[in-house]
Amino acid sequence: MDDDKPLALVTGVSSGIGYALARQFAEHGYDLLINAEDDRLEHAALLLRETGAGVRAVQADLRTAAGVDRLVAATIALEIDVAVLNAGVGRGGAFVDTDLDDDLSVIDLNVTSTVRLAKPLVRDMLRRGSGRLAFTSSIAATMPGPFQPVYNASKSFVQSFSEALRNELKDTDVTVTAFLPGPTGTDFFRRADMGDTKVGTADKDDPDDVARQAFDAIVHGHAKKVTGSLRTRAQGLANKILPDSVKAAMHRSMAEPGSADDPDGHR
Repeated sequence: MDDDKPLALVTGVSSGIGYALARQFAEHGYDLLINAEDDRLEHAALLLRETGAGVRAVQADLRTAAGVDRLVAATIALEIDVAVLNAGVGRGGAFVDTDLDDDLSVIDLNVTSTVRLAKPLVRDMLRRGSGRLAFTSSIAATMPGPFQPVYNASKSFVQSFSEALRNELKDTDVTVTAFLPGPTGTDFFRRADMGDTKVGTADKDDPDDVARQAFDAIVHGHAKKVTGSLRTRAQGLANKILPDSVKAAMHRSMAEPGSADDPDGHR
């Protein structure tokens, strides 16, 4: 790490939006502290070092308290200028059919680890008098989620949490940003077992585009930003006025198992 360069912490960096975001920070002169739970993290770190950034990788499962503690321990004696809490997971299917442990795993990662990490990060930023904290929310936070009920609810928590923290910190030099991507070309839908759904097989936004827009919102201290394609941004605007019953019906049509155009999960 270079003491003269700002330092960004990004979680969920082994692939997808997290990797693309970390690359944005690296290409804009930041060193990196990155995290993911899987072995792909080291490969991501190698690629990110090619930008000239100093990169420290901490492999830890943030669904567990021990994993969060391991990442927090890695921040000791470091000045984190920007922290992006991006790690997240989903689970598709009817609530009565999904495994309870899978549902709780979504909550553990998307909600509990967010709170566990945000607490020491915010305290340290306030102690130093500056910092930027960001959360990967989702367009899903703006609508009820039939056949993804726990995931959508978890992202609604993240969105509300972010906006509340921003208000609490409004008289400080610590900014809080939430960005809300729509369906994006990542591992998310495969991991969520949604390969036979309409949303799982539909065209997706480019994670690099999402990351560029998110990076801009974070460094400029914006409160929130719907990121991705024009289609996703239009959906974000529509969701501000549509009643929940309509949004729930729309989500059901996209997320219900077997809703894909091709029953084998291919368009």
